[in-house]
Amino acid sequence: MGAKHRWSAVTILLTVFVCSFLIGNYIYNENKDREAASLYWGTKGDKVYEVQRKLKQWGYYDGPIDGSYGGGTFTAVKKFQSKHGLKADGIVGSATAAAMGVRLGGTASQATYQSSRGGSIGRGDIYTLARAIHAEARGEPYVGKVAVGAVILNRVKHSSFPNTIAGVIYQPRAFTAVDDGQINLAPNNEAVRAATDAMNGWDPTGGAIYYFNPAKSTSKWIWTRPVVTIIGRHRFLR
Repeated sequence: MGAKHRWSAVTILLTVFVCSFLIGNYIYNENKDREAASLYWGTKGDKVYEVQRKLKQWGYYDGPIDGSYGGGTFTAVKKFQSKHGLKADGIVGSATAAAMGVRLGGTASQATYQSSRGGSIGRGDIYTLARAIHAEARGEPYVGKVAVGAVILNRVKHSSFPNTIAGVIYQPRAFTAVDDGQINLAPNNEAVRAATDAMNGWDPTGGAIYYFNPAKSTSKWIWTRPVVTIIGRHRFLR
């Protein structure tokens, strides 16, 4: 073999070695980053505690809030994922974390929630929902803000109402805040947090699709609806 051919063979071998090293290093780093940006069985710490607290608040988890990712947390995460149209693998990766409102080390992707009538509710709708909450429930206790958001989401699922958040909110004469322009006020952080909690399944109303303030309402019809619960100044109805 001539010197030229030997040099070509060495060059090819070096090229293959370098490429293999770079590809292997890339895969290793990708896996390492993915692992760092996920919570899974055996993980411990503050993020697990936060996930457990949220899942318990939303009714998916009934175990101890101890910051240790075990079987109970794994099962609760799978239930949450199935409910929200996510891959039900029991791992809190970027999409599941985004749906929960939990910040992980990785980049959170946009999650999509499936409505019971085939429509979808995107994470971008949280801001729209938060505006309605801020406009309708300003001055109410936090649970009352979540309750207003829950009513809107309950309507999305109900066959008598539009199947999108915007459609429900802007349905003619549905909400006073739309009629008087308060819907255009910028929501505060608490309203955004309440919208996220409602979107993630917390429904303090027990399935209500109406609410009203008895001190302000002029509708005779609304008084005929059965009361589910009273939160703050609002009565929540079916």
